[in-house]
Amino acid sequence: MRALLAHELPAIEESLKTLGWHFLAAGDASFPAALLALSDPPLGLFMRGALPAGPAVALVGARHASAYGREVAEHFGRELAAAGVVVVSGMARGVDAAAHRGALAAGGPTVAFWGAGPDQVYPREHDRLAEEIAAHGCLLTEYPPGAPPRAQHFPERNRLLAGMCQVVVVVEADERSGALITARLALEEGRDVMAVPGSVFSRLSVGPNGLLRAGAAPALAADDILAVLGLPPTRVAANNDGEEPVVLAALPHGEAVTVDHVAAQAGKTIAEVLQALLELELAGRVVREPDGRYRRSLVGR
Repeated sequence: MRALLAHELPAIEESLKTLGWHFLAAGDASFPAALLALSDPPLGLFMRGALPAGPAVALVGARHASAYGREVAEHFGRELAAAGVVVVSGMARGVDAAAHRGALAAGGPTVAFWGAGPDQVYPREHDRLAEEIAAHGCLLTEYPPGAPPRAQHFPERNRLLAGMCQVVVVVEADERSGALITARLALEEGRDVMAVPGSVFSRLSVGPNGLLRAGAAPALAADDILAVLGLPPTRVAANNDGEEPVVLAALPHGEAVTVDHVAAQAGKTIAEVLQALLELELAGRVVREPDGRYRRSLVGR
């Protein structure tokens, strides 16, 4: 990076202008003060968008998250952003993406730290998500253009993700998850760590349940996180839409289920359920998983 700063940065900055990126050196007045105070601060950051002001919370967890994990991350992301909290994550599949989407549904703000160069969207299918994050917050990386998403980049990236925030919340994580690395780094830097309790039968709950056993505070609702930040609780608006559609009411919270399950619970034919689910999906109230199962979408409420 030092050689980059000395010899290559001007040419790289010029080439990145067309992509909307710029370089923020550690000495710049607008450089995040929290990152300067880290035991291993970055020499600079490539940024796209504008760094939001306000308290920041990292929502992190498994890439192969369950429907429950994604629903919790969406919900917390939305509630925290609506309260003016900056939602920070790594734009990975699973919990990270769900947290960003929840924040975006509330109008932001949200920040994503990358483990690759600014010209390397990873994962590729999140290119549209990256555009939305840049429009309602910012994208950040310390890696130069052309740097691929190497495995060692992500633990390095996690120190910045943890260092930017006052609180790190682990939603789901197995015993070797990078989210636990983020939690450890957060504790080393004096940040608060919280965890979402999970089923004792799920390997994705080993991480957060272990953190709770070690003394982490439980995150049972967004208000728990806001309380740690010293902010007032959320005020949830009443639902004036009347009774839920029968098919939607047949979908449990935090779980993806088959069409057959919905039909049995709703007392309707498969054809009727498929038609109703299609309408609910188009309205953004349910999500169809890659395996064909359906779950509720908190973002679509």
